[in-house]
Amino acid sequence: MDSTIFFVLSSFLTLSHCLKVESAKVNPQITVMGIVYCDICSNGTFSRHSYFLPGAEVKIDCMFRAIAPRTTEQLTFSSNRTTNKHGVYKLEIPVVDGIECARDKAMGNSCHASLISSSASSCSVPAYRTTSDEISIKSREANMCIYSLSALSFRPSKRDTSLCGNLE
Repeated sequence: MDSTIFFVLSSFLTLSHCLKVESAKVNPQITVMGIVYCDICSNGTFSRHSYFLPGAEVKIDCMFRAIAPRTTEQLTFSSNRTTNKHGVYKLEIPVVDGIECARDKAMGNSCHASLISSSASSCSVPAYRTTSDEISIKSREANMCIYSLSALSFRPSKRDTSLCGNLE
């Protein structure tokens, strides 16, 4: 057999084998994340005086239903996380066979977070204690699924009227 034809044939077979391997379905890496901030003016929103809270402790609870032909397996994860210097907490869930990213809660997949404590003594009264919403974002290219949870917040024990004005 001519070496050129052999090279072309072997290259074609190798390429087709690689494409089959890449197209095989692989479960996505699931990341759960959110932010915690200090609501300085205790107005229930992130204002110009608010800041992201590093060192806050958050508990994350997730429930996932496995997609399997003859089973209704359910997996739960619970983990405590500490926010980084930007007020972000993150939990990376390892790839588990049968667990997929879900954009709607009909599949039974959900995560939520709740406040445990604040490292800032000046901002330690829980305001928004538990997340209520989540947005799941799936990236096929990166094989990732991100559950972005709504913001949690602490507030000071006493409102600074010189900074925030009076509540009317």
